[in-house]
Amino acid sequence: MTTYHYVEIEELQVFYRKAGNPDKPVILLLHGFPSASHMFRDLMPELENDYYLIAPDFPGFGHSSSPDRDNFQYTFDQITEIMEAFMNQLRITKYALYVFDYGAPIGFRLAMRHPEKVTAIISQNGNVYREGLGQKWAAREEYWRNPTQEKRDSYRTAFAPDTIKNQYVDGTKENQVSPDGYTLDIAYMSRPGNDEKQLDLIFDYQTNVKMYPEFQKYLQQYQPPLLAAWGKNDSSFIPDGAKAFKKDLPNADIHLLDTGHFALETHAKEIGELMLRFFDKNGI
Repeated sequence: MTTYHYVEIEELQVFYRKAGNPDKPVILLLHGFPSASHMFRDLMPELENDYYLIAPDFPGFGHSSSPDRDNFQYTFDQITEIMEAFMNQLRITKYALYVFDYGAPIGFRLAMRHPEKVTAIISQNGNVYREGLGQKWAAREEYWRNPTQEKRDSYRTAFAPDTIKNQYVDGTKENQVSPDGYTLDIAYMSRPGNDEKQLDLIFDYQTNVKMYPEFQKYLQQYQPPLLAAWGKNDSSFIPDGAKAFKKDLPNADIHLLDTGHFALETHAKEIGELMLRFFDKNGI
């Protein structure tokens, strides 16, 4: 069964959920925007008999601390620092990475820092290639080149209720997505002061795109087993991002699923089955 915990990391309370036997191989599940570890609520029961699952909330997300911007830099480097300290605190030295959306650049930073710790990578719409960037990213890159206050303010629509709901339901069949996930994310994103923190991360996302060649070099050098289980109807991270893994990992296992960005909302069982077969094939 899944249980729920907090641990103090650098004066922050980091919330995490865990399931399975600590003596089994570890999977670190890293969520994306605008969500939190609850996005794994349907996946964890599919894997808990065979693996030890750990799913934290990033600072500023979910139930983890959301410090003021004066006291915490909302950057992907800073969140990675907290996640590295979190895993050290739990004394986890080997793990497979499940990365989605924001979790991808955080997970790949962790992998680059300590390649010896990573047993495998599961990328579910977790992009590290320019080929995977949908049309909206052209406007974001223009914003990064010319960052005006007006352009920054325009991205407040990213955490408007309708935008969040659409992230969940776009690309899915009618009536397949429960409202639970996006309703909770809308509540998280509407907390006072959260807008500026999230705008900081949207601006800092440019560092991830700049690091794509480094992430790819990591893949080329270390050849980790990789499964891409990708919602092929995702307009943010399009399926070419999944296919691109083959450039650096010829043996990558690529599966395009008939769903959208939040593929676990409709395909948790299927993704769980793909992961079990993938781990068995790779002796994990």
